[in-house]
Amino acid sequence: MLRGAAGDDSWCTRLRTEVADDLLALGAPGLVINVRDAPVADSLMTLTTLDPPVVAFVAIWTEQSYGSHVLGALDRLAGECDRADAYLVTESAPLPPPPTALGTRTPGFANVALLRRPDDLDEETWLTRWHVGHTPVAIATQSTFGYTQNAVVRGLTSGAPAVDAIVEELFPIEAVGNLHAFFGAADDEDLSNRMNRMVASTSAFGANQNVDTVPTSRYVMRSPFAMEVPT
Repeated sequence: MLRGAAGDDSWCTRLRTEVADDLLALGAPGLVINVRDAPVADSLMTLTTLDPPVVAFVAIWTEQSYGSHVLGALDRLAGECDRADAYLVTESAPLPPPPTALGTRTPGFANVALLRRPDDLDEETWLTRWHVGHTPVAIATQSTFGYTQNAVVRGLTSGAPAVDAIVEELFPIEAVGNLHAFFGAADDEDLSNRMNRMVASTSAFGANQNVDTVPTSRYVMRSPFAMEVPT
């Protein structure tokens, strides 16, 4: 997770090209770069609690969270932003992203949410309400075509901001500035019904508050799943 002043498009391009090439050379089995660039800058769904805000995400699949893939990446990224923090996560994909040609922009945009577990919910209850209760509601009420849930195990960098989950949802590009497109609503009444269902569902596990949502363009650089279409 990279934070700092909003990067211009030249910074975003360098991160997913020059910097990404350096990260690929470290040999990690999987690498995805998400940048907050011009196509998503005006998203209606942007929420920020962190200062400085998140400007990019770098997802690394590795066999060793404390090995060279992660430590080398943190060293390389340190000069590219004000602060780089890493988290060890467990990944669930109730709606796997569609195959994407390596190094090209995934269609639409990826909305990445940082969730925090409320103090009054124990972890088991929180996970059950999120994974079991909320997942089908999120898929049914939004125009999502990719949905990945990352439960945070622990922070890997000293002083990493408290985050309990990192969620990535893929939406059509029209959803950047159109709520009807974001929720896949046919009309105003349908939009209201879908939004009310979402608010009730997110409120049940505290995802209606103390949350960051970061619109991004997504680039799969190397897939650990052999799902993406090679260039």
